[in-house]
Amino acid sequence: QVRLEESGGGLVQAGGSLRLSCAPSGRISTIAVMGWYRQAPGKQRDLVATITRSITGGGTPKYAESVKGRVTISRDNAKNMIVLQMNSLKPEDTAVYYCNAQTYNADEYWGQGTQVTVSS
Repeated sequence: QVRLEESGGGLVQAGGSLRLSCAPSGRISTIAVMGWYRQAPGKQRDLVATITRSITGGGTPKYAESVKGRVTISRDNAKNMIVLQMNSLKPEDTAVYYCNAQTYNADEYWGQGTQVTVSS
């Protein structure tokens, strides 16, 4: 069974920082895209950031407009791990954050979610 192990959620003051990590485990095919999505109570699950695999070993990041300039997504290709560094956090960033992975075989996996709470 494939598992996406998430860590780094918690409670911070507005303006603070958090770093979320996601590491796949179990049998999984080559990953094409990984990213983070978030869902606040009563709202749909929305994109935060994704990063693709590149031929050179890096990746191309994409960000939601609401977080541009405040977050950075990066990857460790050897471990298929991604890190989301979040700075200047706002109360509206409060949500459950879910790690997502997509393979070249069109399989998709989700983490269990980690709570991020930003106080005023």
